[in-house]
Amino acid sequence: MTTAVPRARRPLPRWREYGRPRELVVRYLLLLLVLGLTVGPLLWQLLASLKSTGEDVFGADATLLPRHPTLRAYREVFEQVPVATYIRNSLTVVVLSITSQLVFSTTAGYMLSKPGWKGRRAVWVVLVASMMFPFESIMVSLFLSIRDLGLVDSLAGVWLPGFVGAINVLLMRGAFLAVPREIEDSAMLDGAGEWQRFRYLYLPSAWGAIMVVVINTFISAWDDFLWPLIVLRSENHMTLTLGLSRLQSSSFGYDQRVVMAGSVISVIPVLVLFVITQRWFYKGVSAGAVKL
Repeated sequence: MTTAVPRARRPLPRWREYGRPRELVVRYLLLLLVLGLTVGPLLWQLLASLKSTGEDVFGADATLLPRHPTLRAYREVFEQVPVATYIRNSLTVVVLSITSQLVFSTTAGYMLSKPGWKGRRAVWVVLVASMMFPFESIMVSLFLSIRDLGLVDSLAGVWLPGFVGAINVLLMRGAFLAVPREIEDSAMLDGAGEWQRFRYLYLPSAWGAIMVVVINTFISAWDDFLWPLIVLRSENHMTLTLGLSRLQSSSFGYDQRVVMAGSVISVIPVLVLFVITQRWFYKGVSAGAVKL
């Protein structure tokens, strides 16, 4: 008596591993829609900034692609406003913000991840509650504090409100909580002190979350417009986003192509930073979400 040997199942094609054809079509259509909503405006600004003087940016006769591409608008941006000064001021604020955020968010997050001290739960609740209030609700009192400190029309006055952020502290806390307790116990048995455990154990384990803090702080400090508009007065202290907004005034002729070119210039550093660090960014987001 012979027994039938079951046939081996043929392996599915690789494209079938991700779902049925109909599901794949819907998934890719949604991805294309999101891509168009996010990248579309930036691409339109780039193409509009490359148009010549005789081409319309808006209106019925406007076309998406420039008929005669030119870099005239970018040259006029650098001729009309001191872009180099604006970039230097923005970089100063960004470097100060990233430095203070890294120092205080990592140390505060480390302390919040350590059990056994009184008030830890209360501090965590206060940090979470502070995220519920929008910036506009504290803007007036914050300006009065900056004025009393004599920091109006200074880069320090722009930087001080971004000294440390609650979201970054909680992000680092979540990343440090993901470190197994057994590893720290082994380090303590080997004679590692508090600073050594923080420096050589916790910080390397939270590298992805640190990159998230760097990227978020860079974008927030670089793109900030409202607070510099309130604090700064003189042109020598203006940041890039605030300075380029002067291109929309009538004193510069208000050329729509020049305004679009200024917008593209301001967003290029953010895109470059994100493309370089996106691998660590996504890892850090998932790591910081653990036990948050």
